[in-house]
This record gives sequence, C-alpha cells and structure tokens, in this order.
Amino acid sequence: MPEPGPAPFPEADPFSPYDVGTFAGVPRANSANRAHARAAILGVPFDTGTNARRIGCRQGPEHIRRSAPPERRFLFHSDRDAISELKVIDYGNVGVVPGKVEQAFPAIERAVAAILAHGTLPVVMGGDGSVSLPQLRAVSGRFPDLAVVHVDAHTDAFDVPGAGPYTTSTTFLRAEEEGLVDRESVIHIGPRGLGIAPGGTASAVAADGHRVIDSDEFCARGPAAVADDVAAMLGGRPVYLCWDMDFFDPSAAPGVASPEWGGPDVRSALSFLRLLWRLDIVHVDVNTVSPPHDLHETTGNLAARVIFECLDLAASRP
Repeated sequence: MPEPGPAPFPEADPFSPYDVGTFAGVPRANSANRAHARAAILGVPFDTGTNARRIGCRQGPEHIRRSAPPERRFLFHSDRDAISELKVIDYGNVGVVPGKVEQAFPAIERAVAAILAHGTLPVVMGGDGSVSLPQLRAVSGRFPDLAVVHVDAHTDAFDVPGAGPYTTSTTFLRAEEEGLVDRESVIHIGPRGLGIAPGGTASAVAADGHRVIDSDEFCARGPAAVADDVAAMLGGRPVYLCWDMDFFDPSAAPGVASPEWGGPDVRSALSFLRLLWRLDIVHVDVNTVSPPHDLHETTGNLAARVIFECLDLAASRP
C-alpha cells in the first residue's frame, strides 16, 4: 500500500489552490486583474532541508504576509501609494513539495514565467536561498542581459562536498554553469562569518572572479558609496535583486536559516536599498525567513518592510 502524501500538483498550473491570504490586503490575482498589474506578490514555501538545524523557511511566505497588515502600507519618507500605483496583486503560493527539488524547481520557474508574461514585476517571497535558481531560469529567459545584485551573508556560489548539486550554497554556481548569468554580472554584497566548505571563503570566491563587497567593506564605506559602485558596475542592464534576510545582523533578523554575526544595522541596509533607484530592477527575490526561529516575529516584519521598500522603488520608475 503506498504511503500517504500530498497530491501532485498539475503540471500546467504551478500555483497552489489553497487560500493563503494576501500581502497587505491586495487583491488575489485573477483573470481580470493579471494583465493590468505592474507588480505581483508570489510565495514560494520551499526549502531543501539541507540545513539540519534550522529548517523552517518553507513557512516564510505565510509569515511575511501576516506581518504586512493592510492598514500599514504607507512609507513615512515617500509620498507614493505604491500598492495602488502599481496595482499590486497576490498570486498566492507556488504549489511545491518542500525538499523535492525535481518537482518544485520547474513549478517555481513556470509560476515566475507566467507573471513575467504579463509584463509584471514579480516580487517573490521564499523559501530558502535555493529557490532563486528556478527564478533566475525564468527571468533570464525574458532578460538575456541579466545582472544580479545578491545581498546576502553568503555568496551561495560554491559546492558543499556530499550535499548534491542543488542546495542553498550552489545557486549562483549552477546559474553560471547553465548560462543564466556570467560571474561578472553578479555582485555579492555582505558575505561574512562562518562557512561549511572551503569553496566559500573570501580568497576562494575572489579566485573564481566573483564581484564581492563583503560586510566589512560595506560597513566601512557606507551604503551611499557602495550603491554608487553598484550603479556604475551595472549601467542600464536589467537587474535581478536577490535579498537574503541574513544580510542583516542577527540582532535585527534572528529568524533566518544561517545567521551570521557582524552584519549591517537596519538603518544602513534600508538606506542602501533606497539608493538602488538607479537600477532597472526587473525581479525582486526576498528569501530565508524562518518563522520557527523568529523571536517576536521581527524578521518577518522586517522582510515585509523590505518588500514595501522595493515596491516603492518600482513605483518611482516611469
């Protein structure tokens, strides 16, 4: 007798049929509003399970949605109502089975491609860092000259011996191998701390030719100087913004899969994010919120704030 398990999701429809509420009370995506939305929320409730001690990022999208109530949607520093201006909608979650890469990655890719097909900016809530690879597959298909701003305490660009080809550490290594991006088109901002393989050290990453602005440099030079460098490096290219919540110091964001001490404070990090208005951001990927480890729900609340800031950036562009 077969073991009970989740029913398979139909291959033609990558979206989960279950109602998970919406981010900030925006309308749920439907056949009438999809063509008019300039930005859309999508949840990816997936983690690979390779982090043996802190599994929980699969619960991230629901947690972030709960942290974004509809009555709190206006940024103090901005005169824009970004949600209204962008006609933001929420597609709900991708229908995935956590830990099952062979099922989940194609579904994630199809879901993002469906949003992009309407000319809409996807704003995706993970999920752990592995979910970025199928998103990159979809986005690079639409934007061949894609560049990446990867804001993270780790480079996610190295293999871990014995862990297999698809983990949270291998995302940008696999992306390069698949021709989705080249290494000079990816800027890693914020790496630091302890690693799980020698390929993730500063000297190893530098030897591979990656562009890296580590956490020490970010904090020493400040957000304005770093943002100037990023804008100069990427010019007018389409940009995939990947924001891993462990970029923040764990004193501000404890609920992540792999916390690393010595990160920037919230004020500096958000200042940097606001200075990315010069970039042509075509995709937003906010990941690695782990609710079981989120003391007082601060990380979920901060992730929601990052998303609001990204929506404001998108609304500021013509």
